Amino acid sequence: MQLDVVIDVVCPWCYVGKKQLDKALEQRPGVISALRWRPFQLAPDTPKEGVDRAEHYKKKFGGSEKFTAMREHLRQQGDELGIDFDFDSTCRIANTLDAHRLIRWSYAPGVQNAVVEDIMKRYFEDCAFLGDLSLLVDVAEKAGMDGALVKELLASDKDVDVVHREIIEASQMGIQGVPMFIFDGKSGVSGAQPADVLVSVMDKLVQNAAAE
Repeated sequence: MQLDVVIDVVCPWCYVGKKQLDKALEQRPGVISALRWRPFQLAPDTPKEGVDRAEHYKKKFGGSEKFTAMREHLRQQGDELGIDFDFDSTCRIANTLDAHRLIRWSYAPGVQNAVVEDIMKRYFEDCAFLGDLSLLVDVAEKAGMDGALVKELLASDKDVDVVHREIIEASQMGIQGVPMFIFDGKSGVSGAQPADVLVSVMDKLVQNAAAE
């Protein structure tokens, strides 16, 4: 079974969703034969230099109780999943296009899952700026990719159009929020669902395939 997961790496629910998926895959080893992480941008107009996270969320949500409650819920989810969310340190939200390009390139060498994990860990737990190309090169090297080649590619426009096209296609499919889990190109599950929900979907699809 193929699984495509549409994410933006500055979406905290995508990090939660990835951890829940990891748990689901541990419970159903071998069911997913191909896993691919696909790009989405929640704020495609973010400038190259990024924006201050605190100011961004203040403008977007103000000091609403709903936003505060959401942050607390995320912290609780993180504690259960081994995520140490840092929402208090100074941080800049990057334009995620270059991060998505790196994720795309990491698929062929088979290290996409590790690259996605490291990128989101650095942002959400270390408050690293994902617009720093040297950081992305370091992520690539730690995953076993050719750092010199990745540095060269990031300095170019390689696959910028491809990633943009994938994001547009996701929107045309009706995807407005992430994460979105797409099983075998037809069954979609939206949001950071618990592992048992993802396991249930996998089991149902396996049963349906066996009955055909």
